[in-house]
Amino acid sequence: MELRVRFAPSPTGPLHIGGARSALFNYLLAQKTDGTFIVRSEDTDRERSSRESEHNILEALRWLGIQWNEGIEVGGEHGPYRQTERLELYRKYTERLLQSGDAYHCYCSEEELEAERQALIAQGETPRYLGKCRNLTTGERARYEAEGRKPVVRFRIPEGEQIVIHDHVRGEVAFESDGMGDFVIVKSDGIPTYNFAVVIDDSTMNITQVIRGEEHLSNTPRQVLIYQALGLKMPEFAHISLILNTEGRKMSKRDGDTAVIDYQKKGYLPEAIVNFIALLGWAPPGEDEFFTLDKLAEAFSLERVSKSPAVFDLNKLNWINAHYMKQAPLERLADLALPHLREAGVLPEGELSPEQREWIKGYVHAILERLDYMAQVREFVHYFVGAEVPEPESAAAADVLRGEQVLSVLSLLADKVETAKDLNGESTKGILKGITKDLKLSGKLVYMPIRVALTGQMHGPELYDIIPLLGRENVLSRIKQTQSRIGNA
Repeated sequence: MELRVRFAPSPTGPLHIGGARSALFNYLLAQKTDGTFIVRSEDTDRERSSRESEHNILEALRWLGIQWNEGIEVGGEHGPYRQTERLELYRKYTERLLQSGDAYHCYCSEEELEAERQALIAQGETPRYLGKCRNLTTGERARYEAEGRKPVVRFRIPEGEQIVIHDHVRGEVAFESDGMGDFVIVKSDGIPTYNFAVVIDDSTMNITQVIRGEEHLSNTPRQVLIYQALGLKMPEFAHISLILNTEGRKMSKRDGDTAVIDYQKKGYLPEAIVNFIALLGWAPPGEDEFFTLDKLAEAFSLERVSKSPAVFDLNKLNWINAHYMKQAPLERLADLALPHLREAGVLPEGELSPEQREWIKGYVHAILERLDYMAQVREFVHYFVGAEVPEPESAAAADVLRGEQVLSVLSLLADKVETAKDLNGESTKGILKGITKDLKLSGKLVYMPIRVALTGQMHGPELYDIIPLLGRENVLSRIKQTQSRIGNA
């Protein structure tokens, strides 16, 4: 039997890391088995859902390289793939449950339900619906409707049953039906709730495996009961662990970026994000930690997915991303750096000249060893851009410029830069070596004052990268300013 899996986000915001991991695990399993991966939209929250969010989620999946075989924007024979376009189908299944007695209309008001909830809490019991409308007479229903009450539809939970879930990640998990309470499957406006709609969707789309987050495990017994009441074939389940922050709490916006687009905007590479989230709760069979999508699909299995929570370690993500950046072509990295350099005011909007394109590539190459992600290019512009020299970063840096040899070093540097035919990496190395030779000084007595004179810092990128990228005019301007400061000190 063909494996059919799905990812079914609610389009109420961006694609979060947890959702991306669920999508990835489903995609990998489909790729490994030549199965079908479906993407559909659970858009019944009419107040919060939007086509814009749906589009953003789909674009984030595509950016990660996760493509679906069937679903939204792709089509297929099991559509439509938005829940709001499937309401007639849900109504048909609702009628079946009402006719079989597995569901009933409930007319309880919000106030009545809240009073019942508070009473149960006061008694130390789990809040649940106690079944007031379970066995209404025809007359009682007529009276409620005459009052203008619009009913919801509740599923009738069988009493005294144990619901056992055979989960591919968590093993055998048992739930008791007593204490669950009859739950709403259709709201008073005719819109189905999640637990009902997801069963109909998975069944009619022939889903064979449901792979989703651990937070859905508590919903599963209700869904199992609906499958049983309708006589539908049940999929297999796999509930993957929560993603926690480094302090052991569930990730939230307080921990920083939680959406895929946040990392895209910061200039992370999609292959690094995919590699990183694949390792959140899944252990590869060997020692390797770097995987392409194709390699992940070959290696992935649910048997190696841990039931223990995964920890989102930003340092590990940065390490993985830095690895992939070092493998990437400079042209690609320059494209990723461009928006950040524009934000920093270094480069103009519009078409760039060939010289500007080459400058970006040289700049990225010069600082690549210092980058975890591309937005960090803004942190180094002061080394390479502008005629103004920064103030010395510290008292120690200022002391470097008080050496008796400094004015001689800077004067000779200015002469050599001004007369150099070309100012590139190789010629700059020659200039620096020439200064040490001409003045008979050690490298430290030459290179350190030049670094502080040009950047205000004692450490940073190589001088043979800084000087060509600064350009002749800016180098001479910064030398002149430093000479003036020393002379006025």
